[in-house]
This record gives sequence, structure tokens and C-alpha cells, in this order.
Amino acid sequence: MSDERQRDAMSHSQRLKAAIAETSTTPLIGVFDMLSASLAALHYDGMFVSGFGFAASHYGLPDIGFIAWPDIVAFVQRLRVAFPDQHLLVDIDDGYVDPETACHVVRQLELCGASGVVLEDQKRPRRCGHVEGKQVLPLAEYLDKLQMVLDTRSDLVVVARTDATDEAEILRRAEAFAATDADVILVDGVRSVDWIRKVKGVIGDKPLLFNQIAGGKSPRLSLSELDELGVDLAIYSTPCLFAAHGAIDGALRELKAADGRLPELGPDSIGVTESLRLFERNISRHHPVPKSA
Repeated sequence: MSDERQRDAMSHSQRLKAAIAETSTTPLIGVFDMLSASLAALHYDGMFVSGFGFAASHYGLPDIGFIAWPDIVAFVQRLRVAFPDQHLLVDIDDGYVDPETACHVVRQLELCGASGVVLEDQKRPRRCGHVEGKQVLPLAEYLDKLQMVLDTRSDLVVVARTDATDEAEILRRAEAFAATDADVILVDGVRSVDWIRKVKGVIGDKPLLFNQIAGGKSPRLSLSELDELGVDLAIYSTPCLFAAHGAIDGALRELKAADGRLPELGPDSIGVTESLRLFERNISRHHPVPKSA
């Protein structure tokens, strides 16, 4: 079977696992709606369904536990129909508190085409991983929830994430997570390159994910630098969200200053034609027909 036909026969989860196994760091771009996803798909092969971005876009609220799981499942379903070939890694926070709910959501997401999920060890009230005030579940309680999720999934990629901030506890949890069947380990809010190396030292051959967010706790590192550090996946949670925030605010300020007169379109401007061209790519009949195995 040719490489192309072999890829066609792989599940979404298997394709993400293959990307993780490659030597270079795989980037996943945080998306918060279908517009940001449409633009991200022009430049990258993978998306991260960011809880920060989704809470902002869908509810206009901070990422502190407002997300309802049916909303995330519906969003992922729309993404998969529009982007059949993209990796879709989904932030499911703490699994929406209850282990039974976490398992139900994981099954729903796998059925609608998610590639993987990130399950954190925070307890409520939860916080964005890059702010102060985070609290974590007792390790045994999180490991029980994680194991239930692992037993529920078919071949969905599961990222075990810790939000611990105490240095000894970070390493204890990372080592414990690596001893499970979780596919990838994430220490969120890791503060230095040295700490990436320390985490790598305790998780062995288990793949490592790095999350960086503008204004967050983690250093700004290039994909080449992450590759040298042995990082397998990198998620960029908010560049689309923050760019939209700035661009929309700027455009409306200019419109107000111009007394409501729209600006003239230049060669790099976006108008009706350019916008429609972007979204027409998402219509299902325009997607290639999958080759049979």
C-alpha cells in the first residue's frame, strides 16, 4: 500500500500519533471559531480546540470553568466536517468535574472525529494554566479519573496535564502520569527551558507537549528550539484569539474616527470576495473523496 493510501486508511487518532512519533515538534494552532479554524488550516496541519479561546468566543467569559461539554462536542463536530484532514486536539479541562462525565465526553468526541483530548488535574474553581491561584486534585483521585478515560477511549490520543506549581510535585506527577497509558504529558505553565529538561528527565520516552501563550508563564521558544529540547507537540493556544481581538478593535476605532465611512480596499484588504473564497473551501463537496483502503 502506498504511503498516501496508508494515510487515508488511518484514523484521526492514528494520524496524530504518527505525527507525534516524527522527529520534529508538531505544532497545533489554537482555534476558537470556524473563522479562526479556516485561517489556521491555510497554514498548519493541526488545530488545538483551546478552552481559553472557546470560553471567550462562545460565552464571552474567562476560562475558569464555564464551558458546557455539549457545546465543545458540537464545535468539534463542525470542525471535523469542514476540516477532514486536520489534527484536532481538544481541551476538555478537568473532564467537566465528574469522571463519568469525562468518559462520556471522550466517547462523544471520538465518535465525532477528534484526534485527541487534554485532561487536566485541576480542581474547581479552575483557572487558566498560566495564571495564579491554581489548585490540583489529589494525585490518586486524578489518576483514577485518567484511568477511566483511558479505559473508555478506543484509540483517541490522551494528554495527561498537570497544573501543579510546586517543583517537587510537578516532577512527582509527571513521573506518575508517564507510568500510565496516557499518550503524552503536559506540564502547563512550565517556566523555563531548564524545567522542560527536568520534566523530560522523569518521563523517559513518553512524548512531551509544550503550551505557550502570549503573556503567560512559559518562555517564548521556536519550534527548532523545542525540537532540540525533545518536545514532541507544541500548542499555540491564543495567537488567533489575540490577533482577532487587536484587529477588530483597531478596525472599529478607525471606522468611528472616519465617521462611519468604510476604508478603501487595497491589495491586502479583505472584502466580500476574499471572505467567501475562504469559506467555500469548507463545503463538504469540495473536499477530496477518501481513497478506499
